[in-house]
Amino acid sequence: MDGSHLADFLLSKGYKVFGLERHVSTKNRINIKHIEDKITFLSGDLTDQQSLLRAIKEAEPDEIYNLAAQSFVAESWNTPVSTGDITGLGVLRLLEAIREYGKPVKFYQASSSEMFGQMSGVADENTIFYPRSPYGVAKVYAHWITKNYRESYGMFNCCGILFNHESERRGYQFVTRKITDGVAKIYHGVSNKIELGNLDAVRDWGYAFEYVEAMWLMLQQDEPDDYIIATNATKSVRDFLRLAFSCIGVNDWEKYVVSTKENMRPAEVEFLRGDYTKAKEKLGWEPKKKLKDIVSVMVSTDLALWKEKLER
Repeated sequence: MDGSHLADFLLSKGYKVFGLERHVSTKNRINIKHIEDKITFLSGDLTDQQSLLRAIKEAEPDEIYNLAAQSFVAESWNTPVSTGDITGLGVLRLLEAIREYGKPVKFYQASSSEMFGQMSGVADENTIFYPRSPYGVAKVYAHWITKNYRESYGMFNCCGILFNHESERRGYQFVTRKITDGVAKIYHGVSNKIELGNLDAVRDWGYAFEYVEAMWLMLQQDEPDDYIIATNATKSVRDFLRLAFSCIGVNDWEKYVVSTKENMRPAEVEFLRGDYTKAKEKLGWEPKKKLKDIVSVMVSTDLALWKEKLER
C-alpha cells in the first residue's frame, strides 16, 4: 500500500523510482499496475545484505525509503523469528549496505505506532515505547538502530512513526480491508458475516497517500530527525464498522459481525493516538482527509471490485 502511494508521489515530483522486489514465484504488482512501466525493479531481500548492497550500487540513489517488513501484526506471533529477522535485523542489514556503499544517501525508516503498545494518553516523539507484539518489538529495534547509525556515523537517517493509515490499496488481511471487503460482499450477496477480533480497539486513523508525503518531507529537511505522523483523533473498530456499513445503508450492522477468539491477539493494544505537532511545526504537514471519507473510498472501491468479479 504505502510503497505504491510513495511511488506515485515521487513520480509526480519527477523522481526516477527504483523498487526493490523479493524473488517470489508470482509477483504481486496489483497496486502499481498503473505505473509499472515507470519503475525500475531491482532484486533484493532484507535477509540478504549483499543483495541490498548490489541494489544500492545499481540504483545509485539519493534517497532510500524502507517500507519493507513482515507487517501483519497478528502473523508476528506465528512467525516471531522471521518477523524479527526481517522487520528488525533487516533494517540493520540495509543500514550496513548503505554504510558500505560509502556515498551520502538520505534514509527513511518506517517506524510504527505499534512500538508504543500499551499506552493511555497521546504519544509524542518522547513517549516511552512498550510494544505488545513481536512485530512491535522488532520495529523498536529497527527504530533505535536507525537512530544509532545516525548518531554513530553521521548518516542522514529519519524515522517516521506512523500511526494507522489506510487506503483503497490496503491488504486484505488487515482489519480495515476485511471490513470494507466484507461489507461489499454482504451488499452483493456473496457473504452474510464478517469475522473479526477485538471490536473495542481504538486507533488513530489517517489516509496513506497523505502520510507518504510526510515521509518525503522528512528527507527534504536540512537535518535528519524523527517525527510522529498521526491525526490526534481516535475511533474504535466499532466506529469503523458503523461508517463502512452506513455506505450501503445498513444501520444494524451488529448482526453481520462476529468477534471470534481466533482473531484475537495474545496481547492486545487497546488504544493508540498520536500528536503530530512536531511534524506540523517543522515539516508543515497535517492530515486532511477524515476517516468517514477514507472509509467511503475503501467501500466504494470494494463494491466496484466485487461488481466486476460477479459480472465476469
